[in-house]
Amino acid sequence: MYSVLINAVLSSSPDYELLFESLTWPSDSWPGTERVEALTAFIEGLGPLLADSDTTLFSAAKRKCITDKIDSVIWSQSLPLLSKISAEAGEAMRCRESTAAACRLVSVCVPLCDEAVPGRVARSVLPSLQLSEEEGPVPGRLSLEVASEVMAALLPSLDDQLTLTTLSAALSCIKTLPDALVSKITVRLLLTVLNCCSGARLTSILKLILDDLCIWHSADRTPVVTERALLCLTAMSDHLLKPHSLPFSSSSSSSSSSCEPDPRLSLQFWRMVQDGLTHRDSVSRKRALYLLKMCVALSEEEGVDCPLSSSGEDDILFKWASNRSKLLREFWEDYALVMETLEENQIHVVRPVLNRIDTLIQTTVNDSQASDQGLFHPSWLLCVYQRMFHSENKSLMREGVCHLLELRVLQQPAFALAFSEFIVGPFMDVLSETSLFHKSVGQSVGDCPELGAKLQVFMTTFFSSLPSEHRGRMLLQMIQQLCSKHWCAAPLLFLTQALSKLPPSPLLGINGLTALREVLRCTMITHQVLLRGAAQCFLLNSVLCLTEVSTVTLDDVFSFLVHFRADESLCRGTQIWNQLCVWLLDNEGRFTPRITDGDCTGAAIKEETVRGYVQSEMHAYLRVPASTGHTERLPDSREADKLARAILLCVDMERNQLGAEIDNSLESLLSPLLDTLGRVSTNIYLPLRKSDKSLQLVLRLFQLGGTPSCRHGGEEQVNTVMVAMERLIFKLVNPIQEFILRQLLGELQELFDVERAELYLCVLRQLVVTYSSTPQHHGQIQQTYFPKLIRHSLKVLQEPSQQIHSVANQVARAVAMASLATVCGLVEQKGIDMRSETISVLKSVNDYFYNPVSSSSQSQSSLGNFNKRLQKPQTGDGSCDVGVQGRLLQDWGRIAASFMRDQWICLSSLIKAVGIPESVDISIAPETLKAALSCSVEALALLPSDLVLPVLTFMETVLPQLLLHEEALCAEAVTLSWELVRGLSTNAHDFWPSLKGFISMAFHRKLLELTDSSAPTLLATLKLIATELMELSQSKSGVFGVLLPHCCQTWLPTDRGSGDGIFSSVFSHINLLTEACVYGPVFRRDQRLIQDVQTYVEQLGEECAANVAVTSDNRDDQLPRTCVLAFLSRLDPSNLQHERLIEELVMDLLKKDNDISKSKVRYYSNSLQHRVKNRVWQTLLLLLPKIREEFVATVLNCVFEAGFCSNHASVKYLIEWMMILILIHYPQHMDSFWACFNRDHEKTKTSICTFLSVLVHFNVIVPNLKDKDVHLRKALDIILQWCFNHNFSVRLYALLALKRVWSLAGVRAEEGAEGFGGLSTVIKACLNQAEAMQNTGNANKNWTRIQEHFFFGAFHPIRDYSAETIFYTFPSLSELADEEWIPPSKFEKLLCFSESPSFPLRNPAPDLSQLQPGDWIQQDKGEQNKEERWAEVQKKITPWRLGIQEQEPELQLVPQQRAARLGKQHGALLVVASLIDKPTNLGGLCRTCEIFGASTLVLDSLRHVSDKHFQSLSVSSELWLPLLEVKPMELADFLQVKKSEGYCIVGVEQTANSQSLQDYQFPEKTLLLLGNEREGIPANLLQMFDVCVEIPQQGVTRSLNVHVSAALLIWEYTRQHLTSGSRKVNSKPEN
Repeated sequence: MYSVLINAVLSSSPDYELLFESLTWPSDSWPGTERVEALTAFIEGLGPLLADSDTTLFSAAKRKCITDKIDSVIWSQSLPLLSKISAEAGEAMRCRESTAAACRLVSVCVPLCDEAVPGRVARSVLPSLQLSEEEGPVPGRLSLEVASEVMAALLPSLDDQLTLTTLSAALSCIKTLPDALVSKITVRLLLTVLNCCSGARLTSILKLILDDLCIWHSADRTPVVTERALLCLTAMSDHLLKPHSLPFSSSSSSSSSSCEPDPRLSLQFWRMVQDGLTHRDSVSRKRALYLLKMCVALSEEEGVDCPLSSSGEDDILFKWASNRSKLLREFWEDYALVMETLEENQIHVVRPVLNRIDTLIQTTVNDSQASDQGLFHPSWLLCVYQRMFHSENKSLMREGVCHLLELRVLQQPAFALAFSEFIVGPFMDVLSETSLFHKSVGQSVGDCPELGAKLQVFMTTFFSSLPSEHRGRMLLQMIQQLCSKHWCAAPLLFLTQALSKLPPSPLLGINGLTALREVLRCTMITHQVLLRGAAQCFLLNSVLCLTEVSTVTLDDVFSFLVHFRADESLCRGTQIWNQLCVWLLDNEGRFTPRITDGDCTGAAIKEETVRGYVQSEMHAYLRVPASTGHTERLPDSREADKLARAILLCVDMERNQLGAEIDNSLESLLSPLLDTLGRVSTNIYLPLRKSDKSLQLVLRLFQLGGTPSCRHGGEEQVNTVMVAMERLIFKLVNPIQEFILRQLLGELQELFDVERAELYLCVLRQLVVTYSSTPQHHGQIQQTYFPKLIRHSLKVLQEPSQQIHSVANQVARAVAMASLATVCGLVEQKGIDMRSETISVLKSVNDYFYNPVSSSSQSQSSLGNFNKRLQKPQTGDGSCDVGVQGRLLQDWGRIAASFMRDQWICLSSLIKAVGIPESVDISIAPETLKAALSCSVEALALLPSDLVLPVLTFMETVLPQLLLHEEALCAEAVTLSWELVRGLSTNAHDFWPSLKGFISMAFHRKLLELTDSSAPTLLATLKLIATELMELSQSKSGVFGVLLPHCCQTWLPTDRGSGDGIFSSVFSHINLLTEACVYGPVFRRDQRLIQDVQTYVEQLGEECAANVAVTSDNRDDQLPRTCVLAFLSRLDPSNLQHERLIEELVMDLLKKDNDISKSKVRYYSNSLQHRVKNRVWQTLLLLLPKIREEFVATVLNCVFEAGFCSNHASVKYLIEWMMILILIHYPQHMDSFWACFNRDHEKTKTSICTFLSVLVHFNVIVPNLKDKDVHLRKALDIILQWCFNHNFSVRLYALLALKRVWSLAGVRAEEGAEGFGGLSTVIKACLNQAEAMQNTGNANKNWTRIQEHFFFGAFHPIRDYSAETIFYTFPSLSELADEEWIPPSKFEKLLCFSESPSFPLRNPAPDLSQLQPGDWIQQDKGEQNKEERWAEVQKKITPWRLGIQEQEPELQLVPQQRAARLGKQHGALLVVASLIDKPTNLGGLCRTCEIFGASTLVLDSLRHVSDKHFQSLSVSSELWLPLLEVKPMELADFLQVKKSEGYCIVGVEQTANSQSLQDYQFPEKTLLLLGNEREGIPANLLQMFDVCVEIPQQGVTRSLNVHVSAALLIWEYTRQHLTSGSRKVNSKPEN
């Protein structure tokens, strides 16, 4: 319209100046888009007139005037308007339309101006393009978006120099701008530059861009650089990757600048592609694969070898040989197929294509073997694996890892070396994923996870295949990878185990030991102590097998061993300890000698033996500088730890070597130590540091020298070393004790001395325990030393407190209380004779605690010396290192807390040993105990949670004495104690001891005996705590396993008879037993994995030293069940109390089963509901023999009701077994059983199979029946009715029952029994017919399988009645989860399990245990025929190979006129569907666009509208909607045109910068580009988007149908603009 109008105006010889004046606008205003477009059309119309040389139209002056006006439009109108647009950021749509109009105006004006004008305009705009992101907007400068649009408009008019300058600026922007702007710069500038150039100029520009991108990527190979480089390369792909003549040699290509650049010859280009294929961003992966496919297509089309000759580069990542074109095409098609399929997240979609990886690998191997320089570089295979490792789907990640672990190609040295960097890099990264190590389907509890087993084989194969010169380097890198990140327990365990299985070879030097030390020090920070210990054992095994001893010193080895904890792995007497001794002995003299300060001469260095090393270390250890006169810190205990371990290893090594008496050997090693110890109490000049170090070493020798009690073999021989050591130390006990006593009696007065006192008391405790059986030592210390120490400590504590608390005074008090706690602790350990002088003196300590010392006592209770607090001292004497002392003062809270804890250690020991003091009047004894309990409650609030155990021990003694008189106080004490213990649940070290102490206290025998009448509040508190304990056990394994054994042992002790008094208390807590019978938490998958791995480690036994070294608490989830089942097995039905418990428990269990059956919730196999029902019926089967006959009728009715419910197979078998046993033992209930068959058939449905299954076992019921023939006839009558049921399963069960029952009745019929004669012929015919009908298809298979099924075949209800069958065999054969199987060994470990002839533990017959699990229902699984190459997977389209079809000019539709007649209005939304090829999708899309008023629908061909599938969904909407045809190959140009018209290009794609549909505001001029159903949007179009919109998803399925996605966006666009339109209408003022 504009052109027609302008031509009409110009043809009438108008006043041009007046037209200019009317169409232009003030430079400070913002004109409407229509005005700018009108001016553009006017100037564009002037173009032909100015170009005409005819002077009749324009004189030279007039021509000059018009040209000046046009020049003025650029500088006075266009550029100011663009500056104003740049300053406005709020109105995106208005800015976009105005920018497009202004730039079009510039592009029209520039050709009509002087030749210098384009350059001047470009130079004024370029600074805006070169602004960095940090600078932000500058007044007067254009924004980056606007500047890029202006430069795109100017580029066709610029000279070569300015074009190159613009190109350089664009490349700089790509490297520095935010992600959102990079694609705009790429599309508007790079593509415009390329489209404006041709010939040699185009070639040079392409080469410049390609070289720049390659150099950038090689210098900074990061994901961001890869992403942006691929964006540029994809945008240039049509120019870069087009058919052209390859140079004759690579050298000529590099020397000749006129040659077209070929990215296929660039190593860096292929590295960018490979980095893109493994990029985290899906769009970058798509672009990389697009480029790869383009290169393959180009190579095949050209049919020329690439490269033409061998290159000097080491790696050529891409090759093409024209004579092997078919092989190459198939390889790269397979490769593209694999990479595209890996974009899917569902494993069932990906798995069918995984066999393609094997094809790729085999092709690569065959190719490498056929020629020295293969066509396929192994790095392409690594991209496949890395892509799988990065998958969001853990199953796919696991598939990738397992596939790599089974790669046979790695047995070839060349491939092993090619894969090596990948193995220590991305492969190690993915191995740190814990979820990979779940056990596979079919594996049992305790089996090594499939991936763990494969990893062992892989590591051995990989390192064996590597060239020997590379093995050590690769192993070191692998170990260093373990330090680079935090590894979870399970991956670290299995990786270290795999390393320990490597064949012995010298691979690790000092760097390897250093790296392993970092692993031990940093990486192994887990809560699973057993797994950490096991990993330490495996690492030490690896060191013994792989260390090159000639490169390390003995000091390196022993310094390394310090990091192995004795209580987790390196424990004396274990296999790993013995292996270490053997290793040291075998390598004696081969270690590198240490070079000391005196060994600087050139003389030969002498070999160093282990004994020589230990002796030199001993002398160095005891060599200390003279005392400075100031108190020093305690020496670092790690030195003593290192030396003590070296001594013990040396002695054990020599003992194994010599096998002789070791006293002399040990004495010679320890002689410097023994000499020092002999002088500690007599030599006043002996430095205190030396004395401390000698005591530290003695203590560590005793602690490390002990052997695990669970060790069976060679225990006596191992302990010989400790016997000899004890003999040597015994001679020096008196000097040691005298020195310690002298120190404790007043010489410890500095802050450092608190740590020192801990050392001395530990040594003293160790000596008392070690020599407790020696009368001479025992008597002396108890009669002399301890009384003296107690009196001194008591004197210190009784001294009146000073107003200014000095360090010396407070330290003395802390040491005094710690000393008393040590003595009291020994009393509780039975380490002190109760008749000794020590006990007499301790009574005075008891008096001190219970008697108030003064009226000014700060204690809130009447007991003045409970909860005494240590005051923080004030320093200032400068007698020691003030800085270090200051740090210790900051830690004074720990010292003060230990002071209070030590008080309660004393109190808990004294209350048990001597009770309350005799000085307390009997009449006020209860009040005293009450006050003591109040003080203990106060202590719970004062002490840190991890130090409350002594308080709980004290309460355990006091609470039972106050129950009836101080119920409220007792309830408060129990409640507060539970809150503290529960708060420790995340601290494994302190939680378990505290929990045991709490349960011993709160569920004491006396507290369990409470009733609602005697102590209702306290009983309610205990019930609540028991419930919370069970809840906690759902998330923390083992908690319920502490409570239940304690209660069961209390109610029914195993060591003595129990009166009904304590047993009767079980009725107050019967819910505990009920919950225990069905207990078994369903843990999260990650928690279950850790438990499975722990079970696997335990299965290794003594082979893994951690099982010996780690103190094991039984935290098995099945312990509560096994414990309660053992408890129930010991109940005596003749005892009325026991009988009552059995009946109440049975009713509770039946109610629990009924509640689940009646609930609306549908439960699935192995769900918690399924497992609970299974546990219920297992327990009922165990209790059945103990149920009295009168109670059976009640039980039987409930059993029948349960049989009619829908049950899983495992529950069904147990219910049927229960019915069979009841009918065997109580045959009088047969009539009730027959009545079950008279139920309404609609209600019974398939549940009648349960009762038919009972009849299959009628042969064991019949012998106990009185009227056998009557019941047999009854059975046959009933079964025959069900043989004709419409349900297949019911008929199958009935036929089997008929066959079994007739096998009994037939014999009776032959014997002449009445009532069977008439049935014989009918039943035989029926069975023969049934057999005949079962001969084909599934029926035959199912008939065979049901007869072979374990429940109807090998199982015998009476013979197989045992704990093993109920709790282990049946669950395993019923395909119940393996954590539900309870092996008989678990019952055997419980000494309280009562076995009887009627209920044996193990099954006497092995028949059942030899069967495999399985159900009889079998579906036909036809043979999968081998399909053709692409049949089972989806083959992707190749966009650039789509032929450009001819236009169809005969299809002329004019829907605009039709729509106008109906008054329909169209919006500005343009929907482009040229990439969609399914007529159904296009038809539905056409209908949607027409309904919501889209302006135009763009198709790839208008022929679609005649397709019947299109028309069936479009329902004539194509008649009312403008349709436009744009071929896929023309889309890039079409989108460029629409961009210049101001359209916002929107795509539906998930990218890093995509916006959510619910948040995005659509501009009015929106172009919606839709992707192909399979391929999506081609990579070469992605960069043309202005914005990507994604649809929020909640489900698992990856994507929506393209028509559905489009409909959602079209509606959202319509909704927004309908809303905005209505607002505009409503906002108009009324006239």
